[in-house]
Amino acid sequence: MDMVKIFHMTGGIGDASYSSNSGLQRMGIMKTKGVIEQTISDLCHMSNLKYPKTLVMADLGCSSGPNTLLVGSMVINAVAKTSLEMGFKPPEVEINLNDLPTNDFNTIFVALQELQVNSTDENHQPKCYFTGVPGSFFGRLFAIESLNFVHSSYSLQWLSKLPELEEINKGNIYLSSTTPESVCRAYFKQFSKDFLGFLRCRSKEVMAGGRMVLTLAGRTTEDPRGEESNQLWGPFAIALQDMVFEGLVEEDKFDSFNLPQYTASPTEIMNLVKMEGSFTIDHLEIFDLKWEDWKRNKTDNDASETNDHSVGEAVTKAIRAGGISQLLANHFGEEILDDVFMRYGKNLTDITSNKKNKTVVSITVSLTRKI
Repeated sequence: MDMVKIFHMTGGIGDASYSSNSGLQRMGIMKTKGVIEQTISDLCHMSNLKYPKTLVMADLGCSSGPNTLLVGSMVINAVAKTSLEMGFKPPEVEINLNDLPTNDFNTIFVALQELQVNSTDENHQPKCYFTGVPGSFFGRLFAIESLNFVHSSYSLQWLSKLPELEEINKGNIYLSSTTPESVCRAYFKQFSKDFLGFLRCRSKEVMAGGRMVLTLAGRTTEDPRGEESNQLWGPFAIALQDMVFEGLVEEDKFDSFNLPQYTASPTEIMNLVKMEGSFTIDHLEIFDLKWEDWKRNKTDNDASETNDHSVGEAVTKAIRAGGISQLLANHFGEEILDDVFMRYGKNLTDITSNKKNKTVVSITVSLTRKI
């Protein structure tokens, strides 16, 4: 399976789009706002550099929709605020928006028109320039030492390809309590290879003293087979397994389907950063986001009531918009999509009916390129 050609979020701005079903990711970005603002302030205050005339950033795995604009707006506002405090003219800001070539860049560019029209150095707002950069962030994307700041949110948990498995991960589509140890090792091996490759590429592209803020879905436990990692995917495996029992999906097809994703622990991330050696960790934090946050996509202050059915429905729509549809269609065929997601939604509704809050564990790490 070629992830570069197949994997992408559902484009557009319709009801089924990632743009309309990424409220949880938006909440995650809002949780990291303080880290992003502090990082931009630190870059502008770097004592070993003159006050910068330009600040170049890359948002890796930007997807499309309001979250893409949200990150860019945070950076622009942080530059304006820091410049005003320091009494300098704000630097011009160049924001490179990266995702795989199949990403819906057209929707991004249409939405960016308003930001570019309003981009001016009046009222101490920096002039801003936006560029689309298609390609995998597991390889080189930018010229050597050309970036001041790199941001990535909820992308690095996705692997560049499926791990090579020695055993069948029977009855699962991801890591669970019944997953063989060899499968766990294969998943971590692939994540390590990808994450180290990501760091090595960025070590070439980020200038000395430059910064990165990375947020990814993770876990708090050291065992990758715990409930934290599988609470979203266990119900999906059950939906597929029911379709196998009913003769709607071939058992061999089910047994050979695994998600190209790995939710790392803080210890694993810290060890890999240390192993690669080009960056120091300035800050690492863990936070939880509730499943119901997927309902809150229109405004940050949406306090509308939720119920079990609507939470399950919201999670189902978000997962479907988040790239798994393409993986399923490539492996099983498009004809199963409506049925499997209907079953998945029912399973999620049953889970949320016990009133126990279900969460997505998130890890944010701030890093500095060594001088």
